[in-house]
Amino acid sequence: MKDFSKLEKDLEIFFKNKGLLKEAFCHRSYLNEHPEFPYSHNERLEFLGDAVLELVVTEYLFKKYPQKTEGELTAWRAALVNAKRLSQVARELGFNDFLLLSKGEEKEVGKARMYILANTFEAFVGALYLDQGYQICQKFIEKNLIKYLPEIIEKQLFKDPKTRLQEEAQERLKITPTYKVLEEFGPDHAKHFVVGVFFGKNLIARGEGSSKQEAEEEAAQNALKEKNW
Repeated sequence: MKDFSKLEKDLEIFFKNKGLLKEAFCHRSYLNEHPEFPYSHNERLEFLGDAVLELVVTEYLFKKYPQKTEGELTAWRAALVNAKRLSQVARELGFNDFLLLSKGEEKEVGKARMYILANTFEAFVGALYLDQGYQICQKFIEKNLIKYLPEIIEKQLFKDPKTRLQEEAQERLKITPTYKVLEEFGPDHAKHFVVGVFFGKNLIARGEGSSKQEAEEEAAQNALKEKNW
C-alpha cells in the first residue's frame, strides 16, 4: 500500500479520516485485483468533488469579476475545470505517484491517464470536503487551480484551439486554416483519425483523436505551439 502520509505532508493537509483519502485515489480497476481493499473506488467522491469544484470556481469568478457577463465567466470556468487542466494540477501535486490502479491501467499513459488524474483530483476535492468542509476546499482550489486564471485570461486559453488559431492566422497572415483527414483507421466502433491543419498548401501540424473534431482540436493546438502563438 502506498504511503499516503507523504502526500499529506507534501500538501500540508492531514485527513481525520484516512480511509477517505485512500478511497479518493482508488480506481475501479484496482478493486478487481485487490478485493481485500477495505474501501470503495473513487467514483462517488468524484461525483461530489465535481460539484464542489464547480461551486468554488463559480463563486470566485462571480465575486471577483462583477462586470463580466455570464458567457465570459462560463468560458473561463470551463478553461479551469477541464480534464487537461485538472490532470496537470494533479501531476504537479504528485497525485500520479499515489494512484491505486490495476496492473493493466498502470501501463496506460496519455489520454487514459490524463482522465484518471482529472477524476482523481475531483475525488480528492470530494474527500477533502467531507473530511474538512467547504472553506478548506476553497483554499485548496484557489491555491492550486485558480492561480492559473490570469494566464488563461491573458493568453485567451478559454477559447478553443481552432478559434484561437483562426484568429491568429487571419490577423498575422491574412489566411484561414483548413483541416484535412490524413489517415483514418480502426473498426467503426473505435475509429481513429489523423488530421492535418494547413495554411494554404502548407501542412503546419497534425492531430489525432477518436473523432474528427478531437483530431482537429489537437492539430490546432499543435499548430499554435509550432508557430509559438
